[in-house]
Parts: sequence; structure tokens; C-alpha cells
Amino acid sequence: MRLWRPRAETDPFMETEKEKTGEHPRKDRKRRQVSNQLVRATEPRRACWALKDLRPEAKKARLSAILFACNCQVTPGQLCELLKYAVLGRSIVPRPSWCQIFHQNHPNNVVVFILQGMSQLHFYKFYLEFEFLRKIFRHKFCLPPQSSNFLADIIGLQKKTTGDLPKTSKGSLPSSSSKANINLHNDSIIQKHGSKKVGLSCCLLTMEEMKTFHFPLQGSPDCENFIPTKCNGSITDNSPLFGLACEMCLTSKGRELTRISLVAEGGCCIMDELVKPDIRIVDYHTSFSGITKTIFNSVATKLKDVQRQLSALLPPDAVLVGHSLDLDLRALKMIHPYLIDTSLLYVREQGRRFKLKFLAKAILGKDIQHPNTLQHDATEDARTALELAQYFLKYGPKKIAELNLESLGSHQELQAAGQKPRNTTEIPHPNTSVLECVNLVGQKLLFVALEKGATELSSYGNCETIKCLSNKEVFEQARVEIPLFPFSIVQFSFDPFTPVFTEEMSKRMKTKWREMSTVYAGPVSRTYNFRPLKRLLKSFGPIQSMSFVLETYQPHLCVQYEVLEAAQLAIESLNGIVVEGICIKVQRPVTELTLDCDILMKELERDSENRDTIYLSGVSESFKDHIFHVSSHFPGLEAVILPKDLESGKQKKFCFMKFKTFASAQRALNILTGKDWKLKGRGALTPRHLHKWLRGFSPESRWPPGLRVMPPPSEQQALQTLKTDHPKVAAWYWGQKIGKLYQNMNPGTLCLILLPGCKRKRWLASRYLQAAW
Repeated sequence: MRLWRPRAETDPFMETEKEKTGEHPRKDRKRRQVSNQLVRATEPRRACWALKDLRPEAKKARLSAILFACNCQVTPGQLCELLKYAVLGRSIVPRPSWCQIFHQNHPNNVVVFILQGMSQLHFYKFYLEFEFLRKIFRHKFCLPPQSSNFLADIIGLQKKTTGDLPKTSKGSLPSSSSKANINLHNDSIIQKHGSKKVGLSCCLLTMEEMKTFHFPLQGSPDCENFIPTKCNGSITDNSPLFGLACEMCLTSKGRELTRISLVAEGGCCIMDELVKPDIRIVDYHTSFSGITKTIFNSVATKLKDVQRQLSALLPPDAVLVGHSLDLDLRALKMIHPYLIDTSLLYVREQGRRFKLKFLAKAILGKDIQHPNTLQHDATEDARTALELAQYFLKYGPKKIAELNLESLGSHQELQAAGQKPRNTTEIPHPNTSVLECVNLVGQKLLFVALEKGATELSSYGNCETIKCLSNKEVFEQARVEIPLFPFSIVQFSFDPFTPVFTEEMSKRMKTKWREMSTVYAGPVSRTYNFRPLKRLLKSFGPIQSMSFVLETYQPHLCVQYEVLEAAQLAIESLNGIVVEGICIKVQRPVTELTLDCDILMKELERDSENRDTIYLSGVSESFKDHIFHVSSHFPGLEAVILPKDLESGKQKKFCFMKFKTFASAQRALNILTGKDWKLKGRGALTPRHLHKWLRGFSPESRWPPGLRVMPPPSEQQALQTLKTDHPKVAAWYWGQKIGKLYQNMNPGTLCLILLPGCKRKRWLASRYLQAAW
């Protein structure tokens, strides 16, 4: 499966569930940050989890979910990374390697619900009963097979290490010298540039980056009066670098240039001019620029003068270097093709940018923009940006990554905000468990479970263990205690399906989805020309098999589609239309497994994971590139999922498009199924992980042939009397109970729900995870 995400102003990808978080106003020199929600994961075979959308007052905290799209799988170690990040925040530990979290340093609380004995089979067997989980959790993913100690896996107890952890002195930046604490593969600079040294051309901004970050470009509607520098020579690793910095003032029509400084390699300033705007100045920004009205009385240089002078100074292959160069070039009203922006070269997590002053201190060891000085020195800023680019070219990305800039920058931000940095006590070892991370911040972990299952964590001193006699008591204790602890694990216990019953239910679930993806088209005469009908049926999506049904008085076509969306689209589009002079009826097979199909279809459409996603059939190999070029027509587009054939590796002729909102998805669907694109499509019905789960079922039963599997008598009686311990009723009842606990959680709470199944000698139920922020 191939996944593509458009380079847009917002970055999507995972979603979190319950997060009310406020945003500080963005400063002028900061770019747009990528929006973010957290994820829910529902998984197949052996382990799954889900993360859900938050309820924000301002912007939702988000987990970028696109990284999941290829295999729909998260390992216990990766889940542990997320939990540790949630406890300590980005100021101490690197962000998780498998996702990006936006608009949130760390959640206020973390709550993990474990439904012991339940699995993904329960979720899809009782899909309609799990109303709260399917509506709240937007993303669902799987966990691979693990050891029998599932709880220890996800909180990292089996990787527990001994010995003292490195410490930092109070009030100082955390040390970046210990490489053991830095996962270089997760560093943003390594992910963008790789670990090897790069040449000059690799550091230049690409055309896509210049478009994304609003650099002046020829042909842009807002750059009609901009002057090009006429530099069009070939760039080599020996092309000259020039540091550029500008100061601006505020006029009645906006920000205007007041000073420009240009520094050549070697640090020599070759241009330093004050510029007098043509428009009346409202604010000189004296506290930043040092420029006053008195100074401007003797200035006669105009913008067109410095434009001419700059164009004359720059050779054809000149590379301009600066920090937030887009602002400088817009102030100059000039366009230049070869740029290195140090705020983007030293890339940071989540679309944020390091300040020039911070990079100067962390990389070059020099203090600039000192608070004792009365103004910024544009020449100093230009020279610093130039030296930063030269340092990057000389030492390479790996050397930069080893400095652990993200941790240093977050620490400094906390100090500047007057907060006590969380990492002034200890920096955790990479193998530190979640329990130890909770201890680092001076807190205790809450563990509520039945008495027989509450022994795993009770021996740890910083774990408050509450042993209960029933699931109802677990619920009551959790309702009272969860708000009092930063990290809580609540474990409900249920009787799992027996191995024989699980085997039979798995087969029936696979059969049910296969029958739902099958349609019959007809009736037709025996002399009917089937080609037009076959062509129409193929246009709705990939077909696994197509056969004639001759047992009926008049022939029918039986078509089994690869995806449920294609079958539903065929029914909606073809049923009742005339093809080759015959009115065609398209319907599903009616069996006991498809009797509730209409209700199930409606609920699948409303599923939070499907609601903002559309299905399209008839896409070509160039579809991705075409969408990329017109991505502005599809606001809110988060991802385009392009499935591949497992054997040939070729792209299939259908795709899924994921959007931020339902409205954006519907608008895109109307465009793409219109006369210009001529695609067929509808809203999505099936999450990507579902197909993986269904493929994981054994094709043949491992039980003796001829064995008729029936639910145990106790289960039949429970179904008749609607006792709360029956799995069907338990799914509805405890789904509602968890919903009540969730609704009462504090704002900014990350909530995970795990359906771990259970392991036996010959049978391992699938595990399932759901998560919400």
C-alpha cells in the first residue's frame, strides 16, 4: 500500500480524543503549525488499539495518522514510546518514532482501559453494540503478537534497567553530550536530510517548500510587482553564499523595509543600508530595530535603490541565506530562486521553528541579540545565518542531530515562560519504563483491577493498586480515583470466547464480509450481451471473482468485490437502470449473516474513522501527481491512500482520500465524481486495518471436519434472558460505562482502550486497541 500526504499548510495524521488545549498567539516569524488530533487504533489479529478525537476549545491536539496507513500496525514498544512522551512531554523525551503530535506538549492525564478477555473479534462481532467506541475513536490499529505479559509490554517493564540516570543541574540546559539518550533516527533533521553530509544543492529550498511557506515566486498573484534578482546560473557546491537580513517598520499599509544587510562568505558586510518607505510610518519598532524618526530625517534611499544595488551585487549563481527569508524577500519585494532558510534547514518537530538566537548559541556558541543592546543588528543576524549554513554543510546532519536541539529548545522555552522545566531532574534512559517516567515527575500511577489480576503492578512503590471484587466495583473506583492521578490503568475482566467458538465466529465474520461484498446483477436473457454490464460492474472497484448463475430461470451475474465500498456503489448506481435494453436489478445475497446489512451500512458510514474518508474507483497511476498539483482545490486533505497489489506491486485502480472534516470530504467527492474527473466514488465504509484482519483468518478450520460448533448452553440461555454477563450485552453495557468515564475525564486527557484477547496453547485471539485524546 502506498501512502501520500500533500504538502500543505496543515499536517494531519493521527487523532486524539479528549483534548481541550489553548494556543498562544503565533509570532510574526513563525510559520503555520500542522494541526493535530490523536488516534484511535483498532486492530486485528492479536492486538489492536485506538485513539480518538479530542474535544478542544481552540485547536485539537492531534496525532498524525498517515504513518500508520501502510501496515495499520503499532508495536508495543511504539505504544510505550507514546505513553512515555505523554507522561514527560517533548522537553525530556523525543517524540514517538511512529507518529507526530501537534498542538500539545504533553496531556494533563493519561488513562488506559484494558478490556481483558475481549478482542477485535468481539468488536466486529458486536459492532453495533460498541456504539460509543466506534463513534468516538477515529483511527483503529493493530498490535502484533506479543508475550503473555501484555501489560508489561505496553508500559515497558520488561525493558526495565538499573543504575543511576543522567542528571542535569537546576536552571541549566540539559546536556546533549550523552548520545545514549538520543534516538538519531527520530530526529527531524535526520528524517529530512539523512545522516550523511550533504552538498549545497541539497540544502536549497525546493519549489514545493517555497510554495508551502509562501516565499515570493514569479507568477504568484501577490507578487505581481516584485523584482527578480536575475540570478539564473547553475548551482554547484562552490556557488557563493550571501547572508541576508532585513528590519521592518509598520506603515499605514503594513510592514515596510527600513534596513537591509548583506554579508559575503568570510563575514564581510558588503551592503548595509537604511531604507525610507514611501508610506507614512506608524510604528518604527524602535525596540527591535533601533531606528527612530530622527535617524530617518537624513535617509534618502528608497526601496527601488536597494533593489537595484542588490541585483548588481549578486552573481548569477548566488545563494541567499537567511532566517525566515520569506519575510525579508517580501519586505524587499524581490524574487530569488536559490535560497537557504536556516529556520527550515535546522528543521524542528511539528512544523515549528527554532529562533536564530537559540541556534546561534546552541550551534555556534555565540550570543546575539543580547538583551542589554538597544536594537537588533541586521548585519549580525545576516552573518549568523550564513555561519549556520556553513556549519551545516561542513559537519552534516548527524553532527547536528547529536546536539539534541529539540530537547534544548524545549527546555529554553519553558524557562522563558517562567515554568520549571520537567527535565531539570533527570533525563530518562531510552529503556526506562512508563512506571519509572511517572516516578521522575514525582507522581504515582493508579492501577484498578479485579483482585485476581491486580498483582502485576502492586509490588511497585509508586503504583497505587486498588483490588476489586467485580467489574462494577472497578467502574465505581475508577470514577472516583481517575481525576486524582496523572496516569491511570483500569482493567476490566471478561470471560473470553472458547477456542472452538472463536474459530467458528472468525469463519462466520469472514463469510459475512464476503457476502456483504458480493452482488447479483440480473436477470437477463440467455442471448444477452454481457460486455457492457461487465464493464459497468468493473468500473466500481476491484473484482475478486465474477461468475454466471445458471440455476435461476434467467441468468444472473455474481460479482464478488475486493472492497465493500465497490459492492455498495454498484447497488446504488446500477440497481434499476437499463443496460442493453434490460432493466437490471442489483442486490446482495440474503442470508442470516446479511439480514442486518442495511443497518450495518448506515452505521459504518457514521463510524468516526470512515466519516471523513471517501472511496474512489477508476484512478490512474498519475492520479497522485494530478491531485498534488491541484491540492488547493481540496482543502483539508490529509492523505491519499493508494493500495498496491501484493504480488505485482502495481498500484490498484482505486484509492481512499482522508480529510480533516466531513464537509471537506463531501466537497471533494462532488468534484471528483463530476464531469471533469469522471471518477466513481462514495463515502468510505471500511477502515484499512479491517482488510488486514480478515486476511489473517485461517482459510481452513483447524478443527475436525464435520464438527458442528454451537454456542455453549449457558451462552444461549444468557442471550435469551439478556443477562449482563453475555458477550453481546456486555459489549453494549461496558461500552456505555466506559463512555461515562470518558465524558467525566479532565480536559487534555489521553485515553487508550485495549482489547488484548487472551493467549492459549493453540489459539490466540486478535488484540485490539482504541485511543482517544
